[in-house]
Amino acid sequence: MSAVTYTLDGPVARIRLSDGDRGNPLNPSSADELGLAVRRARSDDAHVVVMSAEGRAFSVGGDVTAFAEADDVGVMIDDLAEALHRTVSDLHRMDAVVVAVVHGVAAGAGLALAAAADLVLAGASARFVLAYTKLGFSPDGGSSLLTASLGLHRALHLALLNPVVTAQEARDLGLVAQVHPDEELEAAAEEVVRRLASGARTAQVAAKRLLRETAIPAAETALRREAVSIRARAADPDGREGVAAFLDKRPPMFR
Repeated sequence: MSAVTYTLDGPVARIRLSDGDRGNPLNPSSADELGLAVRRARSDDAHVVVMSAEGRAFSVGGDVTAFAEADDVGVMIDDLAEALHRTVSDLHRMDAVVVAVVHGVAAGAGLALAAAADLVLAGASARFVLAYTKLGFSPDGGSSLLTASLGLHRALHLALLNPVVTAQEARDLGLVAQVHPDEELEAAAEEVVRRLASGARTAQVAAKRLLRETAIPAAETALRREAVSIRARAADPDGREGVAAFLDKRPPMFR
């Protein structure tokens, strides 16, 4: 079963995480599917790209069960990070405005994926959490780029203490552009998409490039550092203990 679906509706490409029964976890396979969908949107010359998800969550983040079953978890994490980072870079650089529509939980790489969009719209019940250090991992997926939108110490607070941030708190922090009642989120997102699709594309893309390149001029360098770091942390005993403790539903016993 596909973990990602893609449809083109005129100038609007819609990318939907479709493993909703499992919370849309990210593993090398689903990350590859996501990357293919983003590249297809670019090939189709989409003006607006909408990322959304089926099920109870936008994405629970990395597929911890797959990590535990991997013969070499460091290699698996490296493959996942590289695939996800290519996609994040493509989203940043494509000649389209990217809109993330978030409901439920956006955790770990799921939060980073949402943050890769140009505009993040959230339902009132949405929740955001990094949670990497709870597993003994360091952040990836572009999480370090949150310093540009949140500021250094707010980003450190999310990375080190792993608070669960409500949709309204995420808006106050600068991560989310708009918060809507859950039952109104889809209609509100469609209105934003309509406004973007009817706007001046060249001006929108120019604005996106100017602001992104000013805020995060060395994004690819940061993504590479993240990939190198999380591979080492995943292969470390603390990373292995974090994964085991998560699956056992017990507190981890780090060194």
